[in-house]
Amino acid sequence: MVRKAWIAFFLSWSICAAVYASEETQEEWNPPSAGPVTTSTAPLCSKGAFVVQPFFFYSHTRGSFSSHGDYASLPAGESMSAFQQQLSMKYGITDRLEIDAQTVYQENYAKAGGVKAHDSGIGDSVFSLRYCVLEEKKYLPHITGVFQLKTPTGKYEHGELNKLGTDIMGGGSWDPGLVLVLTKRLKPFIVHGDIAYSFPQRVRIDGIKTHYANYLNYDASVEYFLPKGFNLLFEVNGFLQGDTRQDGVMVPASDCRSLTISPGIGWSCDKIQTLIAYQRVVAGANTDANDTVVFTCVYSF
Repeated sequence: MVRKAWIAFFLSWSICAAVYASEETQEEWNPPSAGPVTTSTAPLCSKGAFVVQPFFFYSHTRGSFSSHGDYASLPAGESMSAFQQQLSMKYGITDRLEIDAQTVYQENYAKAGGVKAHDSGIGDSVFSLRYCVLEEKKYLPHITGVFQLKTPTGKYEHGELNKLGTDIMGGGSWDPGLVLVLTKRLKPFIVHGDIAYSFPQRVRIDGIKTHYANYLNYDASVEYFLPKGFNLLFEVNGFLQGDTRQDGVMVPASDCRSLTISPGIGWSCDKIQTLIAYQRVVAGANTDANDTVVFTCVYSF
């Protein structure tokens, strides 16, 4: 299902580009927006520009998907939720080279067996170096290559039993990764897509040598622009990861995958761009089924 959706997305993109793209029209048409929630965008900020974009997430866990992909609701009396404040920062070194940083502060809540737990702290952070490979042309998209590094700034071991897992904020591993990002303007649409492959490094967690499998993120989104600064967003996000090794032994059925869809609506002007969206995990394996409300805004200095 995931592969078919991804193939259909890029096939429709290619058809639209062949039919509607016009070099003169695209150069003149460049509406402001906050962009997607998760999908990367290929255009970089200009040389010397500093862009700050906060994100606010409220997530509620309605259940989980088993290792076979079967869904089960949370048992009666149990609950899980989280509030995250994510900050993304970008700085243009040149018109073709940009450095990014992203960090998150989160508050986790859980209830099980009559016990309530809450904890807060910094999650893992991501640093990126982005290079514009190709600027958008008549039939070609804007293409950007990215080297990124996820750093283990969040607590990942020595969890307290009475915290019900709320005190674990990160994964613990250093994860370098490579990303390819595409953006194409097809008035009144802007289409974005990215694919990222990451390589987690070995880490010792609570005394156990742990090696998470390499993982793949793939994202696609389309923005539809309306009059008076409004725009509609639809986004699809996927994640695939193999089994984990602990002390050199493969842990059976520890692989993970998820598929998330997200509609949203935004309003933008030259000074400020805003977006509110709803994310829903609709399929997966060994992952939580979350419903999330997201708000973000962009202000350029």
